[in-house]
Amino acid sequence: MARILVLEDERAINDLIALNLRMVGHTAEQAMTGRDAITLAGREPFDLLILDVMLPDSDGFSVYEKLKGTPAIFVTALGETADKVKGFECGADDYIVKPFEMTELLLRVEAVLRRTQKNEPHYRLGGLDIDFNARTVSLNGKPVDLTMQEYALLETLVRNRNIALSRQRLMKEAWGFSFMGESRTVDVHVQRLRKKLDLNDHIATIYRFGYRFEETP
Repeated sequence: MARILVLEDERAINDLIALNLRMVGHTAEQAMTGRDAITLAGREPFDLLILDVMLPDSDGFSVYEKLKGTPAIFVTALGETADKVKGFECGADDYIVKPFEMTELLLRVEAVLRRTQKNEPHYRLGGLDIDFNARTVSLNGKPVDLTMQEYALLETLVRNRNIALSRQRLMKEAWGFSFMGESRTVDVHVQRLRKKLDLNDHIATIYRFGYRFEETP
């Protein structure tokens, strides 16, 4: 997974973001000031920056200028349109407005990592091994033949692990189109993945909502 820097001067928010990033498998380093963030980044490069715009010693834009080349999501105050515009003008990959749902931030993180190709090339869980570059799956060392759609659904679930995803979201991400009516397409494909890959204990059903791929950190 990715190494992510969280720069946020409100300790409670900083801790909450870092906790949720770690829960889905990322490494999260925390900074409360721009100076601390630059120091941390100088020791080892990050795959993604989450930068609060308003800081006690500087601002997120100044920090980003010093760390250019690293993908960034800016955190802005509600209604601060000028911050959003400035963020995109200086090269930000995305922004999120306070207050925000943690699920939304995690989804934005995964989206930026996918676009910037900073996500992991492999994923392993027990005997399950997924090669994202080759788009191959094996279980206990033996290749598993998945259809194109089964693989797309599996990758969506795994890359967003520990996040509850609605059927609508899964249809959009794995099928590429909006959910229509009462289609059981997602349910049928989930059942196939559970059976083929022995994932009954890892793909949880969220009642009347969707599914979550569960991994204990």
